[in-house]
Amino acid sequence: MAVRALAGWLLVLLLAGCAPRAEPIAGLTLDLAEAAASGWDAQSPPAEGWTPVRLPDDWTSRWPRHDGVVWYRLRWEQHGTAPTGLLVPYVCLASEMRLNGQLIQRDPKLVEPLSRAWTQPRYFELSSPLLREGRNELLVRVSGLAAYQPGMDVVRVGPPDVLQAQFQRDFLLRHDAQLFNRCVGLVLGGLFGMLWLLSRRAMHGWFALSSLFSAVYGWNFVATSPWPFASTDAWAAMNIAMYVCGATCLAMFLLRFSERRWPRTEALLLVLAGASLLLAVVAPRYLGPQRAPWVLAGTLVYYGAMLLFMVHALRSPFTDRRLLAATFAIQMAVSLHDLAVFFGLVDSRTYLLSLTAPLTLLGTGFVLTYHYAQMLRRVEGFNAELIREVHGATTQLTDTLSREHALALQNTRIAERLGLVRDLHDGFGGTLLGTIAQLEREDAPRAPAQIATLLRDMRDDLRLIIDTTAQPHEGGLPALLAPLRHRWSQRLEAGGMEMHWEVEALDALQPSPGTGLDILRLLQEALTNAFRHSGARRIGVRAIRTEDRIRVQVQDDGRGMASAPADAPRNGMGLDNMRARAARLGGELRIETRAGQGTLVEFSFAA
Repeated sequence: MAVRALAGWLLVLLLAGCAPRAEPIAGLTLDLAEAAASGWDAQSPPAEGWTPVRLPDDWTSRWPRHDGVVWYRLRWEQHGTAPTGLLVPYVCLASEMRLNGQLIQRDPKLVEPLSRAWTQPRYFELSSPLLREGRNELLVRVSGLAAYQPGMDVVRVGPPDVLQAQFQRDFLLRHDAQLFNRCVGLVLGGLFGMLWLLSRRAMHGWFALSSLFSAVYGWNFVATSPWPFASTDAWAAMNIAMYVCGATCLAMFLLRFSERRWPRTEALLLVLAGASLLLAVVAPRYLGPQRAPWVLAGTLVYYGAMLLFMVHALRSPFTDRRLLAATFAIQMAVSLHDLAVFFGLVDSRTYLLSLTAPLTLLGTGFVLTYHYAQMLRRVEGFNAELIREVHGATTQLTDTLSREHALALQNTRIAERLGLVRDLHDGFGGTLLGTIAQLEREDAPRAPAQIATLLRDMRDDLRLIIDTTAQPHEGGLPALLAPLRHRWSQRLEAGGMEMHWEVEALDALQPSPGTGLDILRLLQEALTNAFRHSGARRIGVRAIRTEDRIRVQVQDDGRGMASAPADAPRNGMGLDNMRARAARLGGELRIETRAGQGTLVEFSFAA
């Protein structure tokens, strides 16, 4: 559909170009005048030096280096004093017009910086007494610079309705169409600039810059003053720099759109654009008047980039690229006319590129938007596929985690059972078997008190196993020590002993059940020995954390004990078992004792 519409637009342009020339406008065409040159400050025409000229006139053909004022004097015979239209299609650059000595128009700036009304036709409706029956004289004071095609076009006098309609057509073509073109360029440049900020795709950025530079360059066709520049040269210099930069950015865009990179060519283009900007800033008096070579260079960049892209598009299977190439073909065909106007090869003051430039901009914008929409569809499709893949992976992961969780629970139960079996075997079971073996070896039966002591030892060991395996201890090691502390406090109090506990900085320590049981057994063995053998009045327990180690001390004020061999049995729970448990904790056991000064049992291990 878009290709057909583009082909239809091209056909309309071709038919318009092949159409026969329109009939002459009704009325009188004034193409003969007299011209005289003068200085910038001349307020009245010179008395002599008038030269006959034929309009349209470019005074550089007569005064090649004249910068200043040229007066044009036109006369015609008016029959009757009925309202009459006066159309002045073109004056370059600024002008003042007087009819029969009366001022009818004056631009704001007739000296540098000159007003820029060269693209706007002028229309006046004349009537009596300004319009006279018989001879009338139109005096036009034109201020211009030789480098910028100074002069004026033919003047038409005729019916107001006819000339006003012609004025409106000319104004639409030469001003409104240009303004519309600039607005389209600014809008597209802004939109694709924001798109570049979001996507960071180079071709979006280059197209945005090309549109913005071209819009700034095209402001030359609608501006009425050289503001913000102080001279016509500075305005023209920056204008041509914008033209070259726009051509460079378009070439960069087409290279990126074609998915090509030519580093040397790109570097040369950027140097060309940078040089034009530099000259516009530091040497506007040179670049402005000498703009023709730069116009030619920028045009060659435009044409070269478009031709290469059209060749690429013809070889490409993608319809959007061929569509874009077709819009460029239209723009190139029309731009040839505008180049001929610029270099004075065609007798015209109208630039037609403003009619096709919006088509090219909109076509390029459509193609880029189409590309972006395709990319979004691919992203959406990828997102949908990714969601499906993630959902499948999530389901699979959930199943795997469920199986692993069930297996972990099963392994935990098995580990707890094995730990319980080991603890019963190593502690309670060992004590029970040792007691049975002693009773079987002894000839004389033991006293009931001794048997009760053995049974209490086995009960205490069984309680330790229950404390570490059957109950959760969310309070850390202090909570694990609490039941042992309670039992031994009651036992020592019943035995007439005082007990003191000191626990510091152990809340964050969460020992495993096996580690906790080893700590409790070490502590219980030390307390049992002190309770039974020391004859102490006071027993102190201190458990602290120093840096990265845990220290547990049991100290009594009893009689002390002699050092015993490492393998000496103590009811199945001797010093050898205490050292073995300390080693299993990755720590060490230390015993200090002096006769009459008590005993210190300390074991430490890594936190």
